[in-house]
Amino acid sequence: MKFKVLLVIFISLFLVSCQEENNDFAYTDGKDIYSAHGELLHLRGVNLGNWLLPEGYMFKLSDCNSPRKIDQAIRELVGNTATTEFWDSFLDNYITEADISWLEKAGVNIIRLPFDYRLLTHDDYLGRDIHGFKYLDRAIEWCGKHNIYVLLDMHAAPGGQTGDNIDNSDGFPWLMTDEAMKKKTCDLWQDIAERYANNKTVIGYNLLNEPIPHFFAEDSLLSQLEPLYKRITKAVREVDKNHIVFIGGAVWETDFSVFSEPFDDNLAYTFHKYWMPPDQKEIQEYVDFREKYNVPVLMGESGENDNEWVKDFRVLLDKNNVHWTFWPYKKMDNTKGPMNFDKPEGYENFVKYAESDRTTFEKIRILKDSIQGITPVEITGILKQFNENSKFENCYPNEGYCEALGLRWAGSREQGD
Repeated sequence: MKFKVLLVIFISLFLVSCQEENNDFAYTDGKDIYSAHGELLHLRGVNLGNWLLPEGYMFKLSDCNSPRKIDQAIRELVGNTATTEFWDSFLDNYITEADISWLEKAGVNIIRLPFDYRLLTHDDYLGRDIHGFKYLDRAIEWCGKHNIYVLLDMHAAPGGQTGDNIDNSDGFPWLMTDEAMKKKTCDLWQDIAERYANNKTVIGYNLLNEPIPHFFAEDSLLSQLEPLYKRITKAVREVDKNHIVFIGGAVWETDFSVFSEPFDDNLAYTFHKYWMPPDQKEIQEYVDFREKYNVPVLMGESGENDNEWVKDFRVLLDKNNVHWTFWPYKKMDNTKGPMNFDKPEGYENFVKYAESDRTTFEKIRILKDSIQGITPVEITGILKQFNENSKFENCYPNEGYCEALGLRWAGSREQGD
């Protein structure tokens, strides 16, 4: 009898050992996330915002705030060839391996990588058809080299999940009502999952960013969200049973009331929180959700605030064992993020043009004649300087903000060398 008991124990330990050896991916277990080696993880990182989905406010623009609007303003000023050259340089230089190396040394163990779905399709992306995984592959390779997980974030989905500038959409979250767009989203996520199914650096897939904002938050749309998540997850699981699927709440990713019980055994939930008191009551519903359903929770976006607020909120998240990725990593002429770079001289002339009324061709012609410093040569030079300034070697850390996030920023740019 004793021999049989020992045999059962031995076989059990052997099976567990084999399972651990064969587990090459980070995974969820209850409300925790573990590395492939079974190490308990506390994810702490940043978003690489503005890189693969440019945002107007990070270009110092307000009304001209979506990628296609920014692109159009530039094309009006410098023409197609110079605009394409600008974007190619932007994509090649805004984030490089030096940025990732610095983030590793700063203590980051995850980056959330926002991208526009158009980057991977034949749909117009910044004025042309790019159709490829080049930039995702590059970022994932860098992060793998520097021991940082990558969370792939479809910031702009087919049809649009927000109906606002954030997803470069057409003014309504058509994804929630358009069957063809739902299918396209599922197919695209399946393509992504199949490509990275065996990639250990990718921690998972953040299916949609900030779906259904408050001005569209009607039951007819809200009721579509979780079924869509289930449908996308099913498509992912047909080709990838290993990676974690991250799903975010409705209403700018704040509302978890749209969720029922978890529908996948490797699922994590995400919420975003901006501009509120950094108090326990502000995150309690997400902590309660985690405890009720025994699932991990990630704070996917926050920041855009002063150092004291950022520190208080980060400490609150750590105290509650909530994973986090603050927004964003890098911005121009702004201290509300870990990394900063200078605004080019004369940039305000571009802003003045882009923010003006350009609703008719006549108004465009009048503007070009009335605003100083916006000749094709001048704007081309300003945009080249923007890209030069944004290179890692020309950036500098916001020391107070880095300290607020608990990052090791000392050594600044040299850490990326």
